[in-house]
Amino acid sequence: MKAEIINIGDELLIGQVVNTNASWMASELSNAGIKVIQITGIADDEVQIKKSLDQAKERADVILISGGLGPTKDDITKKTLAEYFHSQLIFHKPTYENVKKIFAARNFNVSEVNKQQALVPDKCIPLLNVNGTAPGMWFEDNGKVIVSMPGVPFEMQALLKEQVIPMLQKKYKMEAIVNKTIMTTGWGESYLAEKIKDWEDSLPDYIKLAYLPQPGIVRLRLSAHGDNKEKLKNEIDILIERLKKIIPKVIYGFDEISLEEVIGELLKEKNKIAGTAESCTGGYLSHLITSIPGSSAYFKGGIISYANEIKIKQLDVKEQSLIKYGAVSRQVVEEMAIGARKNLGVDYAMAISGIAGPDGGTDEKPVGTTWIALAGPAGVKSKIFHFGEHRGRNIRRAALAALNMLRITLTAI
Repeated sequence: MKAEIINIGDELLIGQVVNTNASWMASELSNAGIKVIQITGIADDEVQIKKSLDQAKERADVILISGGLGPTKDDITKKTLAEYFHSQLIFHKPTYENVKKIFAARNFNVSEVNKQQALVPDKCIPLLNVNGTAPGMWFEDNGKVIVSMPGVPFEMQALLKEQVIPMLQKKYKMEAIVNKTIMTTGWGESYLAEKIKDWEDSLPDYIKLAYLPQPGIVRLRLSAHGDNKEKLKNEIDILIERLKKIIPKVIYGFDEISLEEVIGELLKEKNKIAGTAESCTGGYLSHLITSIPGSSAYFKGGIISYANEIKIKQLDVKEQSLIKYGAVSRQVVEEMAIGARKNLGVDYAMAISGIAGPDGGTDEKPVGTTWIALAGPAGVKSKIFHFGEHRGRNIRRAALAALNMLRITLTAI
């Protein structure tokens, strides 16, 4: 079964609001065995809505619409759908009772404008929206299903999960769809693709691989389609086990888990405490670690040694090392890590010193040059990275590289 998503709203097209509804809807539909073939964003415009519906009906069996169901004049979806399906608006008492209940809970009276929410096209099946005043609307037309839902995310989400998907599952025989995301870090997309080429070429036709890169991370998404969901899950598990043997140090987790979450679990499991010493990342590494609830159990603190004098005073970096080798060097970053471990009193200390850019680079040390060190019970180790010319990406990639260095160390003990 094929589905198309249509998101309505001028605010989506001018960039005023990020269209999170589209990605959420697509994920839920895929998990339910419904294949999304297209996502369309359109304006609050009668002509565009009708034209988009005509086009979608040629491609898809199910069309899911969100947006444009509010009580104000700029929300025209309900009126347009009534015209499109040659339908009359009629009063729907259960919806009106729901509207009254919502307004009573807020100590408000129902206005005439809000009362209009209880009008629905007579050719639809109204879907009660207990989280809001605008009901969903289920239409059937020449074997196609068209469902209109509010654009407010939590209202739409409840309707889709609790009513729309179950109704679709009763009406159609769903194809089994299994998605599994493999989280990797440390290698770029092209290098990773080269390393797993033979494994990728061995995938059966009904299992597809997609590369989803972002700074410092490449997500590998396996999507399997078939009749038996459990069989597909087992096949994907076998494929992942093979992949682990090919790139064991690159895979850090599955299904959108963050590297900082993995680090937190490892530190708790090993009963270890970490700290940081940051120069070019300016505290971003510490921010990632502390963004995870409960991080106080395994993270003691960090020192932002942006200036050389802080490196000397707070991290015991030798002034001679800074003069002889420069702040962005193996010698200095290792001294930063050792000093942080000692002065913070932690088991492991990560240190970063680099040239984030866009200025500050030289022929010898261009923008993006970054040294990262990790000091622990077994001593200190360091590695140089060349991240590129974009400041924001360099900072994120450096922080992720430091976390990955700690992850590899912790998994080895």
